[in-house]
Amino acid sequence: MASTSRRTSVFTESLIREMSRVAARYGAINLSQGFPDWDPPPALVQAAKDAMDAHRHQYAVTWGSHELRAALSAKITRCMGVPVDGDRELVVTCGATEAMMVAMMTVCDPGDKVGLFSPFYENYNADAILTGAQAVHVPLHPPHYRFDPEELRKVFASGLKAFVLCNPSNPCGRVFTRDELLQIAALAEEFDVFVLTDEVYEHIVYAPHRHTYFATLPGMAKRTVMCSSLSKTFSITGWRLGYVHAAPEIIAQARKVHDFLTVGAAAPLQHAVVTALNFPASYYDDLAVEYAASRDVLLSYLDRTGLSYTRPEGAYFVMVDISSFGYASDVEFSHWMAKEIGVAPVPGSSFFATGENRYIRLNFAKKPATLHAAGERLLKLKR
Repeated sequence: MASTSRRTSVFTESLIREMSRVAARYGAINLSQGFPDWDPPPALVQAAKDAMDAHRHQYAVTWGSHELRAALSAKITRCMGVPVDGDRELVVTCGATEAMMVAMMTVCDPGDKVGLFSPFYENYNADAILTGAQAVHVPLHPPHYRFDPEELRKVFASGLKAFVLCNPSNPCGRVFTRDELLQIAALAEEFDVFVLTDEVYEHIVYAPHRHTYFATLPGMAKRTVMCSSLSKTFSITGWRLGYVHAAPEIIAQARKVHDFLTVGAAAPLQHAVVTALNFPASYYDDLAVEYAASRDVLLSYLDRTGLSYTRPEGAYFVMVDISSFGYASDVEFSHWMAKEIGVAPVPGSSFFATGENRYIRLNFAKKPATLHAAGERLLKLKR
């Protein structure tokens, strides 16, 4: 009997999605997978209903409906402060997950090297494997998750074709400073490397930290492939709407990859989300304030447990040190925690290149009532 491909044997199913299934099995509060437990803004929900009634049921333009690309380019232009051409510099994808796959397949050939910070969002390693590329890792050193400039230079000098930058960072919540980004930009220029950015948490940043769009740094527009989504910003993770933004010559190739991966994102949802892209600037300010409040609720309970954690600067996750429990396997600990404590985390080893078992990740994109209920259960972990 013929065997399946070798590439499928060297990575596992997502531990994040697995922990959602574990949460359901034990009736635990799911603080693992990164989705909110509230509905999108009512105006956006109504827009989706209206799109269905308007018979928006057939294919949109493969790389995104004209109206969506127009609204999206206007929004990106406002936020980045540089003009974006929706006809030549954008391709709408099925979530940022597809966007990153498209970006990597567009710039990398089999055998090329792709640099990743570790810890990293688990999809990036799998994306490299599926592309046929070799992932090379640069450690972000806990507990503050800073990189060593010499370690970073060594990886860039090893012959990278691309470097993946998640900012704000999932899972560790770092918001990279402008100085740190300039260091990465200088290396990208020196060694002629594409930078594939994952900026899905661009609007979930906590004061005094600020998000800097990598493509706005001097000389970086030509070599940045920006991946993002509308999922986190508008609480529509199930809608699967993302995009790639890059220079026209890159997008021309990315559109071909996207076309043969998925053809296109859901047409009625593309039409509906234009409503959200026209929300006022205050929407994004309020979003950050609401998430900061959610962060503080969960962290207040973690403070009472006595467990060490890294205070998130952005995104909606917190990395918690569980080494005091003495488990050799963070996966085993996470299953135990879901079953016995009633809260499901993600094992930290899902995000690290090396055998790291000291951490779990918790998601605080939840209603206050959910976070308080989870927090009361977490108090059973008190050291």
